[in-house]
Amino acid sequence: MKIDAVVLAGSPNRGALQGCSSAADEALIKIGRKHMVEYVIDALLAAENVNRIVVAGPKGNLAEIIGPQVSLVDGGETVIETLQRGLELLKSTGPVLVVCSDIPLLTTAAIEDFITRCCEREADFYYPIISQETVKARYPQAQRTYVSLVEGVFTGGNIMLLKPHVLDRLAEVAVEVVKLRKQPVKLCRLLGLKLLLKFFLHKLSISEIEQKVYELLGITGAAVISDYPEIGVDVDKPADLELVMSKLEETA
Repeated sequence: MKIDAVVLAGSPNRGALQGCSSAADEALIKIGRKHMVEYVIDALLAAENVNRIVVAGPKGNLAEIIGPQVSLVDGGETVIETLQRGLELLKSTGPVLVVCSDIPLLTTAAIEDFITRCCEREADFYYPIISQETVKARYPQAQRTYVSLVEGVFTGGNIMLLKPHVLDRLAEVAVEVVKLRKQPVKLCRLLGLKLLLKFFLHKLSISEIEQKVYELLGITGAAVISDYPEIGVDVDKPADLELVMSKLEETA
């Protein structure tokens, strides 16, 4: 099964990385010989189970570095609007892979493995989680936000697989979830007091979260445990950029 993909590349370089690069957009920050988004695109292009690719972001700037194998669309004012524009261009009838442009360590193997695991379950959207042990074993310097669950201690990934109609129905909720994605306590508050208490007691399970999401939102979500920490190592501060640069130099 081949999946279409949208790469989110619409974030302007106005945050913590501004002092590291003069690039107008985070996706265009140069790391070694390539721009950050190029690493992500190259991994997707090599994936056997990825079909069409759309990059959503500053079309004029991206056109200078992206080849004809990839389509471009201007991003929106928010992450959700940017994703909506990418989905509108694709007009896919099946699930679409959504990938952030700030994970330059992403590998083709990680992408193919995630899609394969998603196909083992039926759901409206799929979200990868990576164990702390897995991240620390490969990238001990990585600074990540972790959540303790019954099954272990996990961090979230920076890709997802979703059916396009889910975003249309739940855009407002999605905006709030994206805003709180690195604040697990506030995110749990959206799910209710019972789950919040279980979260603090480290007794919250993956299946309970999935069930609560269905009860609250009317959609089925699936957490997919990935063995590829590259999915979770994003670049949003100077320390992240230094880590990625050193790792890419090792493999150059």
